[in-house]
Amino acid sequence: MKFDYDIIVVGAGPAGSTAARYAASGGAKVLMLEKDRDVGYPVRCGEAVSHEGVVQFIKPDPKWIASTVTKFRLVAPNGKSVVPKLDGSGYVLERRIFDYELAKLAANEGAEVITKAYVYDLLREDGKIVGVKTLIKDKQTEIRAKVIIAADGVESRVGKWAGIDTTCHIKDMESCAQMTLSGIHMDEDILEFYFGDNVSPGGYLWVFPKGNGTANVGIGLSVEAAKKKSAIRFLQEFVDKKYPHAAMLTHIAGGVPCAKTNSEIVKGNVILVGDAAHQVNPVSGGGIISGMIGGMIGGQVAAETVQRGDLMHLQEYARQWQKRLGWRHEIFYNIKEAISGFHDETLNDICNSALQIPEEKRSLGGIFRAALWNKPSLILDVAKVFVS
Repeated sequence: MKFDYDIIVVGAGPAGSTAARYAASGGAKVLMLEKDRDVGYPVRCGEAVSHEGVVQFIKPDPKWIASTVTKFRLVAPNGKSVVPKLDGSGYVLERRIFDYELAKLAANEGAEVITKAYVYDLLREDGKIVGVKTLIKDKQTEIRAKVIIAADGVESRVGKWAGIDTTCHIKDMESCAQMTLSGIHMDEDILEFYFGDNVSPGGYLWVFPKGNGTANVGIGLSVEAAKKKSAIRFLQEFVDKKYPHAAMLTHIAGGVPCAKTNSEIVKGNVILVGDAAHQVNPVSGGGIISGMIGGMIGGQVAAETVQRGDLMHLQEYARQWQKRLGWRHEIFYNIKEAISGFHDETLNDICNSALQIPEEKRSLGGIFRAALWNKPSLILDVAKVFVS
């Protein structure tokens, strides 16, 4: 098999499929390679997204929406909770179906998709990257392309092969675990977040409803904290106490990069998008929508680069990402650093302060400002994020 493409996208997650879609719609000949047998498997995600984020890319469809949420609850270590005022709504997804639909959108724009295609190296000629080496149905294949988009996840191997340092510092890596539980009772329209040294030190634990008595119950905590007690153990203790009679349908674990965007996301004819570029929100650990935004910008710029025949134009991707979301993630990172060391007493005080705010003014920005009242420079940063 011999292929010749303008752009090869490695990885068919939300960021990769969106990159392939926008590259193809920009007139490029695109191939997307996915190492797993099916797009959307396995699911390693809490699956929550905002309505405003999703509708930028796809019309909401009940077939991939497990539940619609209109509020969320922050639970302090002492059991008190606050429900911030929200302007919009959100969804808990069925990622298997959602990812599949995103790949279909890419295919509808003309991108070719091959699954069970394991990329094991980059193809080079005269010292230049000219494509990828891949196993397709156990057959070694060399596929040439002008631009490579790496959407292959945390600490991207494709990025490393291209000479980009994609390592995430251990202090910025969250240790995560999640169970999908059935047979539990909870509000179907609210996301719950639990904080505290006994629940998730330096991070948080979440309960995201998926309808019909089912929910994703997961945890993210610092790797340093996980060295003393694993994320899985924290999660199991919470589930045993909160949902002792629940049935576990799935169980996953892994790492999430809660860092600033990778210092280099373009090198030569290779760009990084999504988790590969560390485009996850450092505070929330959410990366679906931000990864899709990165994929969209990357795909568009890659197509323009092919049309121009000028690889230097790929640098426009880094500039546009920084202008769109990169600057916000730098602020979120500083906020994360400030709040990750909060202990139970501080968290309880923040909850009490938030409950003093009139209900109609009890916004997420207001709660952050209450949390960081003794850090004036960060209060200004918080205002920039929530007002812009």
